[in-house]
Amino acid sequence: MTDLLDSAPKRKYWVIVPAAGVGSRMMADRPKQYLPLAGKTVIEHTLNKLLTCKQFDTLLVGLSPEDCYWDALPVSRNDRIIRYDGGRERVDTVLNGLYAILGKAEPDDWVLVHDVARPCVTIEDIDRLIRQLNDSETGGILGVPVADTVKRVERGCIVDTVDRSCLWRAYTPQMFRYQTLLNALEKGLKEGLQITDEASAIEALGVAPEMVLGSAENIKITQPGDLELAEIYLSRENKTDNK
Repeated sequence: MTDLLDSAPKRKYWVIVPAAGVGSRMMADRPKQYLPLAGKTVIEHTLNKLLTCKQFDTLLVGLSPEDCYWDALPVSRNDRIIRYDGGRERVDTVLNGLYAILGKAEPDDWVLVHDVARPCVTIEDIDRLIRQLNDSETGGILGVPVADTVKRVERGCIVDTVDRSCLWRAYTPQMFRYQTLLNALEKGLKEGLQITDEASAIEALGVAPEMVLGSAENIKITQPGDLELAEIYLSRENKTDNK
């Protein structure tokens, strides 16, 4: 498949893939990133997808220091991948990844953070994210508008119907300047903020990240049934690529 990023302006892009979690909601015998999916593991699909983007010189994969599965995977020996120790929470793992390239990354380099449990992200979505944000000072994220009716519930009862016209689901990759993201995460942790994704830390700085329309198929695997859905999406994508 032709790499859609080849024609993009040549800049330095770092990719951080936090993968130190245990995925307890999957009720499996191993972290969800190592569960089988369409002939490989979830993490292999995710990393192989990112590796097709030749614009990404380095992928940093944040793993638990006790991880006993990674070394058995062929992708672990790819010379574009650097393993580093993750932290207790996702934000700690991302911050450790930023520290791992301290002194190597320039302040204005781009950093893309992508959930390891989103193996169905498409090259087209990544390409659109980079093209739309390439000249942005703030950066932004992939997402999709909320399609369902949203209810506010208190003590098990509906108390309000929320206006969904301005609501979006936040996906990844999320793409920000290296120094800006580093400052935002450090400041957020110091102030005790709840940092659920990189964009929330950037928002706390008083700036507004851009939202880039992505595909609704870029699902995050969190429940057992998500694996079946991801396999359908990946199978359909492979059929399209082979035409």
